[in-house]
Amino acid sequence: MVRGKQTRVLLLNDMERLECTLFRLEQGFELQFHLGPTLQGKSVHVHTNYPAPGKKFVSSSFRQLEWVNPSGREDDSDKYCKLDLEIAGSYQYYFGCGHEERTGGGFIVVDPVLRIGHERKILPLDCITVQTYLAKCLGPLDEWLDRLRVAKETGYNMIHFTPLQKLGASRSCYSIADQLELNPDFSPPGKNITWMDVGNLTEKIKKEWNMLCITDVVYNHTAANSKWIRHHPECGYNLVNSPYLKPAWLLDRALWHFSCAIADGKYSDSGLPPFIENDKCITVRLLWTEVFSQLKLWEFLQVNVEKAVEQFRKVLQAGECNRPASNGPKSIQECCDWFKKSLEELNVECYKEMHSHHEKAINCIVGTFFYERLVAHGPQLGPVTRTNPLVTRYFTFPFEDMAMEQENQLIQNPNDACHLLAHNGWVMGDDPLKNFAEPGSNVYLRRELVCWGDSVKLRYGVNPEDCPYLWAHMKKYTEITAKHFSGVHAQISTLFLICIPNLYVTAELFTGSEQLDNLFVNRLGITSLVREAMSAGDSHEEGRLVYHFGGEPVGSFVQPNLRPLVPSIAHAMFLDVTHDNKCPIQVRSVFDALPSTAIVSMACCASGSTRGYDELVPHQISVVKEERLYPKWNPDALPSSVGEVNLQTGIMSGKLALNKLHQELAEKGFTQVYVDQLDADTVAVTRHCPSTHQSVVTVSRTAFKNPKTHQYREHLDPMYIPGKIEEVILEARTVERNAESYVKDERFINGMPNYMVEIREHIQLEDSEIIKQGDATTKGRSEFVEEIVFEKLTPGSVIAFRVSLDPNSQKKVGYLRTQLSQFNRLYKSASLTDSNVPGILKIFNSVLSLRPVVLCGSLMSKLTLAELNVLLFRCDAEEQEDGGGCYNIPSWMPLKYGGLQGFVSVLSEFRPKNDLGHSFCDNLRQGDWMIDYVSSRLMNKGGALREVGKWFSAVFTYLKHIPRYLVPCYFDAIIVGAYATAVDAVFNQMSSFVQNGSTLVKQLALGSVQMCGVGRVPTLPPLSPELEDVPVRLNSVTKQEEQCCVSLAAGLPHFSTGIFRCWGRDTFIALRGLMLLTGRYLEARNIILAFAGTMRHGLIPNLLGQGVAARYNCRDAVWWWLQCIQDYCNIVPNGTDILMCPAVNIFVHELYQVHDQPLYVVIQEAMQCHMQGIEFRERNAGPQIDHNMRDEGFNVEAKVNPETGFVYGGNRFNCGTWMDKMGESDTAHNRGVPATPRDGSAVEVVGLSKSAVRWLMTMNENGNFPYSSVTIHRDGTEQSVSYKEWNQRIQENFERFFYVSEDASDPNEQHPDLVHKKCIYKDSYGASSPWCDYQLRPNFTIAMVVAPELFTVQRAWKALEIVEKKLLGPLGMKTLDPDDLVYCGVYDNALDNDNYNCAKGFNYHQGPEWLWPVGYFLRAKLYFAKKMGQEKYNESVYLVKNVLSRLYTHLIMFGGEETQTNIYFMMLYYIQVNLYT
Repeated sequence: MVRGKQTRVLLLNDMERLECTLFRLEQGFELQFHLGPTLQGKSVHVHTNYPAPGKKFVSSSFRQLEWVNPSGREDDSDKYCKLDLEIAGSYQYYFGCGHEERTGGGFIVVDPVLRIGHERKILPLDCITVQTYLAKCLGPLDEWLDRLRVAKETGYNMIHFTPLQKLGASRSCYSIADQLELNPDFSPPGKNITWMDVGNLTEKIKKEWNMLCITDVVYNHTAANSKWIRHHPECGYNLVNSPYLKPAWLLDRALWHFSCAIADGKYSDSGLPPFIENDKCITVRLLWTEVFSQLKLWEFLQVNVEKAVEQFRKVLQAGECNRPASNGPKSIQECCDWFKKSLEELNVECYKEMHSHHEKAINCIVGTFFYERLVAHGPQLGPVTRTNPLVTRYFTFPFEDMAMEQENQLIQNPNDACHLLAHNGWVMGDDPLKNFAEPGSNVYLRRELVCWGDSVKLRYGVNPEDCPYLWAHMKKYTEITAKHFSGVHAQISTLFLICIPNLYVTAELFTGSEQLDNLFVNRLGITSLVREAMSAGDSHEEGRLVYHFGGEPVGSFVQPNLRPLVPSIAHAMFLDVTHDNKCPIQVRSVFDALPSTAIVSMACCASGSTRGYDELVPHQISVVKEERLYPKWNPDALPSSVGEVNLQTGIMSGKLALNKLHQELAEKGFTQVYVDQLDADTVAVTRHCPSTHQSVVTVSRTAFKNPKTHQYREHLDPMYIPGKIEEVILEARTVERNAESYVKDERFINGMPNYMVEIREHIQLEDSEIIKQGDATTKGRSEFVEEIVFEKLTPGSVIAFRVSLDPNSQKKVGYLRTQLSQFNRLYKSASLTDSNVPGILKIFNSVLSLRPVVLCGSLMSKLTLAELNVLLFRCDAEEQEDGGGCYNIPSWMPLKYGGLQGFVSVLSEFRPKNDLGHSFCDNLRQGDWMIDYVSSRLMNKGGALREVGKWFSAVFTYLKHIPRYLVPCYFDAIIVGAYATAVDAVFNQMSSFVQNGSTLVKQLALGSVQMCGVGRVPTLPPLSPELEDVPVRLNSVTKQEEQCCVSLAAGLPHFSTGIFRCWGRDTFIALRGLMLLTGRYLEARNIILAFAGTMRHGLIPNLLGQGVAARYNCRDAVWWWLQCIQDYCNIVPNGTDILMCPAVNIFVHELYQVHDQPLYVVIQEAMQCHMQGIEFRERNAGPQIDHNMRDEGFNVEAKVNPETGFVYGGNRFNCGTWMDKMGESDTAHNRGVPATPRDGSAVEVVGLSKSAVRWLMTMNENGNFPYSSVTIHRDGTEQSVSYKEWNQRIQENFERFFYVSEDASDPNEQHPDLVHKKCIYKDSYGASSPWCDYQLRPNFTIAMVVAPELFTVQRAWKALEIVEKKLLGPLGMKTLDPDDLVYCGVYDNALDNDNYNCAKGFNYHQGPEWLWPVGYFLRAKLYFAKKMGQEKYNESVYLVKNVLSRLYTHLIMFGGEETQTNIYFMMLYYIQVNLYT
């Protein structure tokens, strides 16, 4: 399988600590750390203990990573630092901001690469099949190969040994007497075996048998009789270094003496004989009176009241503390009495505390006794003796027996007390991260420990300095083990991070929490966690474990090579059984061994078993008591031979076949898993290869209950397997044979000889004895299935099929993969060449480059951006205008776009999770409706889009003929590949700024295609035929050529079609970002000239209305238009040429003498009209054009104040700027009242007009504009006002009349009583309601950007700080100061009540955040920050990045959907692009 460079992206977010999150990666991966929204703009430093190239790993040594900025711009959206992961292990990372060292962090775990054989062939983790051996049962080392050959001959590739070290007195495999000394039992007579001999054997097994060897490492405890612990008692928890254990030790000794007394029969008369037959014999009363009450352990917590009071009295008398009010004897006595009372109360509480510990201890003692001696499933220890006392001792006692009184003296002598060491064990339900022997724990006192009386708990402390000998000793132990073994099974310690390159580390945890499991995996560098099939209570749970522990669902989506790093579950080593639990034959039945191991073998993870399972040993092989030897391998051995085994023994032949199958599935990439519960006892597991689409299906009929005593179903329902069954890989069942019944041998660990496996391998379906072939049927045209009828699938049986796609489907998939290989090399595997491939799909080689030329890409390269708008986007309203609509999934919802983005947005939601149960996937599996929609929608278009539609149709022809369960993943591959190709085609037609920009810039630039398109009816008026490169099309009705210029939708979906699509103000607010910065100069030119042709009264329309319903009711649109012309001239190469371009006036017969006139003439007309004064009544005024507006509102006025140069106009009944909400509620009595009339001189209009006047003045001076002034007629005379003079008037008067000074006596302040925010700029000047002038709104930031020369730097900066504090929100700008009395931030246009300020959305611009003004605020902030100095500029850059990161996150999450809360949603982003210029 072809696999490219794998890159994972980990997003860092402030205060995110992911210590309990597992991130697994493979060697060779690249890990990139990217900044999340909360960190962008901050000075972030990332540190890791992953070693630098050429350096060794030191867990405590961290290095700082360097940032890479691919775009080279001030943009944190793509900035990253990276690690090239080449070394296995667990590594920590953390990050901080500025001077903060750590504000977040986590771990990454890099899997080891295991190698076997002389050729060092890689053994994938999922290939592992391990068999566990008790090392002590292998005998002398020179006999090991004969015994270990059993694992080799039954198909295992890994052997797990219990510890090979010298064992303690208990002979438990995990009680090690000396961690550095080899078990002397391994040395044959006359020979001393060394670790080197063991290493030679493991190396031989690795190279010659292609098997790896791992062994246990035990860090938590050592054998109680370890010699070194006698010399170094500080390595354990003793009564010197852990004096808090003294009460527990006293209790432990008292219980020992009590137990001895019971054993000696001293309590027989009290009803407690040595042999206890029921739980009534041991009474709580006896324990309390004979043990607990005698010890008086509560005194350890209490104080001697009398002694303490006397000390207190002496302190008072000596004046060594604050005296009472009177220092006389009476007063001192009163204080002492109060002190005594307080101490007595404390002592009572201490008694209660200890009493609760005693109660718990008694309950635990009784419970332990009941389990160990009375219950049937317990060890049934028999009578109480000194060997088997009443309860296990919690502490060592390396002294001769003595009386309790003498023992008490031991703890007074440190030389003796240091040898009184705490045993190890485990605590049910305890916090696994908590050390139960440390201070604060009462486990030993409360007798909650399930104690291992043969071991001593080791005390490491926090670092090597706390216990130098122990750390050094265990380091040597680890080094010896790692030198001779390929892996270790760790008996967990929270201190040791095992970090040896490519060392395989396993562990078994009992935390009961996946998060805690992850924490241990992260901290200790664990590769695989042991999981056990015996934890399943039925076959359903066993199947669930298979599904949970590895693999993806069958038919999963192909994930991109570059993708987010997502949390994982720990890799599993799934075992049939471990030595911790009873043998399955005891718990289930002998017949279940084979089917259950078959289910385990089908898991997509490491699998394995313990030695003895395959031989059908009918009892638990005890790690403590078992001393017999494992049988050797002998292919000729008879079933009756107890010391030898072969493939005729137990289920060994079945295990060999299953192990080989398990390894084959992992090696060949069968990574997808499906588990099907056929009935209560029968589980079918499918492993599927996503490249070849071959499957292996096993059907296992479990036998959790003995078929001899339990009635199983006689007949099973038929099974339908999709595809063609190539062969029966194996069929096997457990049967009884004529042999002696099982007798436990004294020398060898023997199994049941009277059971074996009948197995047949690699046979044809018709030769099967278990099933017969039913009818092969076809569901639809692509769902080929074979019916399987179970005839003899008896309990204990297994059958496995190899399944391929039927020949026709196989060809179609191969042809489809050939087409997909143009998008992803991964699809080259299993691809086929179609000799009859349609011409539209042919992929040919370029003679020059010898590289494949992708036809899909070449087709899309011919599309214009307007056509790419159709291919990628178009909301439902746009689609309906063409007679269609967005695709609707009946059981879910309609898609947001008709184009590819509608599909990609949904797919991107559930692809990472492989949510194949999503309604989207169901729709694809059920029929071809969605598939046909994609292709037919495009084929109904003309030109190049139709060709793209043909390409989709041809590719989908293959898709329709593959099995339906594969349709979602291949549909995704087609759509995503085509989408990526289309997006590339978009960027190739855009400016270098976009092409070389960051991901954020490119995402924003896509909005240009999203918002700009051509509808069924041309939205813009016609352009002059003298213009070049005006796009045309053939009218489908008239068959005549017509212009089809791109127009901007004011919003999606509500302002996207018909007369409401195109709005003058909205268009020119957004045009700079949507068109000019993206390089769409021709389309920008056409829009500017089209609106020039609509000039009337010196204004351009607010609502264009396709030229037939235009409304000239806004004062600001013409100034936004002029600003865009200025931007066009400055940005576009030779941009001033546009001034000479002809504009066709659509009112030529009504108002004008000429048809075409140059743009500069139209510009001059707008300027002259304003200076002359505009005053008119809207055409057709009345409810027919606006049913809410009052009559006075239809009167339009726009003039220039000759004294100040400010543009002003409007009245209190209309709203001529972008804050144009008109009241609509009769209930609240606000109908016909503008919420924000902003009459007078609106601040942004003054700024825009200043920008236009200054520009025209400069253009005239440079010879690019023929007019130096405007000429007006006033009072019967002709007057001329130069642009220079007009510019100067605005400049001189702006701050005088707009700035709200800190000085209350400022002579320019006409209404000081209305000031409620100082150091800001007014929102307007000269409003009919003067208080409106003083409202804090974001509009003056627009003026700061277009005419920064109007503002004094210090004043501007102070005003911007107030705006940031009061108006900047999470995503947008509040439209009104929250301190304002009429502020209301929640907008609901549907709400109609009696609230005047909110009803029917009256507060549209009275608080709710709007997005597009953020761009102007940030641009203003950056501009003036540069004037304020480097420190302020750096702070502002951080602010900009932080704000944009929030928007970027929103864009990534919702960019594919129409999530606007106002019509400027998308325009926001394209204004933001200005920040990067």
